[in-house]
Amino acid sequence: MTFHDPCYLGRANDIYREPRNVMNALTGNFVEMKRNRSFALCCGAGGAQMFKEAEKGNKEVFIERIEDALETGATVIATACPFCMTMMTDGIKYKNREEEVKNYDIAELIAMDLDI
Repeated sequence: MTFHDPCYLGRANDIYREPRNVMNALTGNFVEMKRNRSFALCCGAGGAQMFKEAEKGNKEVFIERIEDALETGATVIATACPFCMTMMTDGIKYKNREEEVKNYDIAELIAMDLDI
């Protein structure tokens, strides 16, 4: 399991430790992405970027970020932002990994663990 740091939760509000505490409580198999916490790469949706055409470049941001997540070998990617959820899910689909990699909001993981 890995965690994508949402920009507003992390860089805007300095909340990094708490999601990791939850992740570690849910699993003993938590792994960090190489870019994490204040150095985490945006999912690509920030500032309503997901609603406009991609800008010139070699790769879209969401593809770069999903590659960071997949590089960990995690089968679960968690986040805590609806925009990040969309971008991570799109990245999983883009990489044709829907069968083996799942994307959940951290609140969903807590609910699943509580069996609600």
